[in-house]
Amino acid sequence: MTPVPDAGDSGVAVPDGGTTVYDLDANCDFEYVSEGDLYLAEVNGVVDYGVFVDVSDDVSGLVHASNLVGTYEVGDELVVQLEEVRENGDLAFNEVSLDDYEVESVSRESHAVADLGDVVGESVTLEGVVVQIKQTGGPTVFQVRDATGIAPCTAFEDAGVRAYEDVELDDVVSVEGYVETREGAVQVEIDDLQVLEGDEAAALREDQNERLDELAAPHDPDPLVEWDAFEKLHDDLQSVARRLRREILEGRPIRMRHHADGDGICASVPMQVALERFIEDTYEDPDAAQHLLKRLPSKAPYYEMEDVTRDLNFALEDRKRHGQRLPLLLMLDNGSTEEDTPAYRNLAHYDVPIVVVDHHHPDPDAVEELLDEHVNPYLHDEDYRITTGMMCVELARMIDPGITDDLRHVPAVAGLSDRSEADAMDDYLELAREEGYDESELRDVGEALDYATFWLRYDDGGQLITDALNVDCDDEQRHRELVDFLATRAERDVERQLDAAMPHVEHERLDNDAHLYRIDVENHAHRFTYPAPGKTTGKIHDSKVAETGDPVISIGYGPDFAVLRSDGVRLDIPNMVEELKAEVDGGGVSGGGHLVVGSIKFVRGMRETVIDALVEKMADAEIDEALGSSAAFAED
Repeated sequence: MTPVPDAGDSGVAVPDGGTTVYDLDANCDFEYVSEGDLYLAEVNGVVDYGVFVDVSDDVSGLVHASNLVGTYEVGDELVVQLEEVRENGDLAFNEVSLDDYEVESVSRESHAVADLGDVVGESVTLEGVVVQIKQTGGPTVFQVRDATGIAPCTAFEDAGVRAYEDVELDDVVSVEGYVETREGAVQVEIDDLQVLEGDEAAALREDQNERLDELAAPHDPDPLVEWDAFEKLHDDLQSVARRLRREILEGRPIRMRHHADGDGICASVPMQVALERFIEDTYEDPDAAQHLLKRLPSKAPYYEMEDVTRDLNFALEDRKRHGQRLPLLLMLDNGSTEEDTPAYRNLAHYDVPIVVVDHHHPDPDAVEELLDEHVNPYLHDEDYRITTGMMCVELARMIDPGITDDLRHVPAVAGLSDRSEADAMDDYLELAREEGYDESELRDVGEALDYATFWLRYDDGGQLITDALNVDCDDEQRHRELVDFLATRAERDVERQLDAAMPHVEHERLDNDAHLYRIDVENHAHRFTYPAPGKTTGKIHDSKVAETGDPVISIGYGPDFAVLRSDGVRLDIPNMVEELKAEVDGGGVSGGGHLVVGSIKFVRGMRETVIDALVEKMADAEIDEALGSSAAFAED
């Protein structure tokens, strides 16, 4: 700024030409004024000793009568120079007389959400997109997202009355307000909120989208073990990681559905912790993760209509009550089969993206058009030996690599829980040994997870499950004692179940020389207790495999279901189910699973017909003693 010489008692004289006068936007505060600079001002009050002027809504001061050139009324404009900022904070101005000057408009710069903690108590402008509008019993809370994070902005009308009713979800807005803290969290108390439109809104949205694309880019850590088969899935997992990070940045909630078994837990808990940490890094609201992420176990090996109805009901209620977007559905260790499609088609009526990470034998023709992302080893000529827990450990590390030290033992737990015979299991077991787990301890962790999940039913188990898996657990001793207790109880209940069931197991030798064992788990096993029918069948099967050393098939059946297990026999259960649907008229057949483990449902009156037809197919199946089994479905 050109120095301005003193002109005595009648204002200030300045050189003509080349002088800049600043025209401040209404939202500019004290940071935008400096002593000696010139400003356009408006008179807001006239007194005997001078006039009061505004150079913005937040910057006002006095031009003393001795420093006035002219006579003014309220609303008149003049050019002033900031003479002094006094110790009490008052501003003193001089009027200046200019024949020639240039006006330079000054706009207040938008503040970054990530930096709000540095300016508590100060006035800021925040520009971004509204990703949630929540009406509380007091203020209306607008969650506003820029390219660095998401901040709660509060506006007060009467208690419980919606403020700024014209503002809608996904609007581009400019917020003026003061940064404050509430219960240790940063928020902006709104003075004014304007919806931006046209080119201004489009430009801001485009700029933020480009920067959000950069923030959404996943990390790319080296995999925990070298495994050529797993490398085929790398790009698909990267795509899912990018999608999940971007949805969180956009403010979309995530509902995570997972199979309620050991592998499902090993898949979902690492994902839960990684996503919660990313949410905490993105949102200024410390409670954001609680509202944006739900982990929900599913008992059935597919997405049931009961589950989708519950999910939609909660999602629509949250949208109405809390102003949230409808969620993304993340299916883990489930979701790849035709049985999932009725539930998916129900979601298709709403804006609910679906992402699936699964290792069950898929039906791409049935599900692909309904899914936004689908990761499955079968899509790359691999199979169930790559468990969902193994995939999700790497996926969680792509979202938050800092979680790695908590997860080194988890792939081994997942593999043992689902009886993976992958070449990489030796490497995963060695990785777990380095973390202090031998194989028996890992099996105990898997049994503890199964046992706890059974009793939790539809509850996610929260800290109990994370402690049992030792992910995000702050007490190693508590983890060890908890696993020992749960695994011991599981072993006791399994032994009690086998004592009751084994005398009722029926045996026959099939034409292909495989042993077939059948058990009516409805009438010859304890009901409504651990282990469930699927687990009971699996334990009987394991004992018969150990006893005979030959190819073994086991069927545990009830009034309208059967659970199937096989060792050394290539059953291709998904294909058998499809054939039975066509061949057994009126059977109501459905089901699926892996090649050598699965479940099937039918109508009660056709049980004998369906099982007889199933056994005929089993008798024709190829013997392959190199083929092991995977884990049993938790069929209730």
